[in-house]
Amino acid sequence: MTALEDMFGRVRSEGRTALIGYLPAGFPTRDAAIAAMRAMVEGGVDAVEVGLPYTDPLLDGTTIQQAVDIALQAGVTTPQVFETVRAVADTGVPTLVMTYWNPIERYGVERFAAGMAQAGGAGLITADITPEEAWSWIDASKIHALDRVFLVAPSSTAERIALTTGASSGFVYAAAFMGVTGARDQVGPAARDLVERTREVTDLPVCVGLGVSTGDQAAQVASFADGVIVGSAFVRALLDAPNEGEGIDRVRRLAAELRQGVARVGALS
Repeated sequence: MTALEDMFGRVRSEGRTALIGYLPAGFPTRDAAIAAMRAMVEGGVDAVEVGLPYTDPLLDGTTIQQAVDIALQAGVTTPQVFETVRAVADTGVPTLVMTYWNPIERYGVERFAAGMAQAGGAGLITADITPEEAWSWIDASKIHALDRVFLVAPSSTAERIALTTGASSGFVYAAAFMGVTGARDQVGPAARDLVERTREVTDLPVCVGLGVSTGDQAAQVASFADGVIVGSAFVRALLDAPNEGEGIDRVRRLAAELRQGVARVGALS
């Protein structure tokens, strides 16, 4: 049983939905990023996505782009991302890397998979590559016992969803909106439909990302999904804080609010 399978099993036994939090490595600094991710765990997230900063983040909205730019200007490297994974995984929660494909290809697919495994990582979420193009990563992930999380979107056909889920492990990432990431005032109606269509072809947990920023929104998504993924709201908590210490406290408090939300399964369905 992988770390993600164990986590989802535990969450189901508690009668609630999983909460997954995202922050980029190296933002606002290497040490502050680790402290903020550990604060997310203290606040109640069940798994952490460590963002690998990339120079051309096509799918990321302005909030995450701003954070990634800060990390890149500070010179964050892939080995430092692995160090961050190790520090967060030491808390006991499954820790994944959220990344675009180009950094993996440039680093070396096998080398990247080995580095993740050595750091205690649970797997990768690959945002911009389809399973047909990811055969080298699929092979390497199996060798190193890492989960493969691919994305489905409202535009995905039934055939595409079946192909994507068939190549995935750990969970399936359902993008609730078309377009770039970012906190939104409402959770779009396409999310529920996408989750239902995905469940028709897989028994994997289906987790919804892109847009959740409040406990009420988390409760709404928790009424139909197996996991709620929050990223931009955590980044914004750090960006808007007057100092790193306050930012980390805000991250912890937001995680606690979101955890209360996912525990209200069906409350706002």
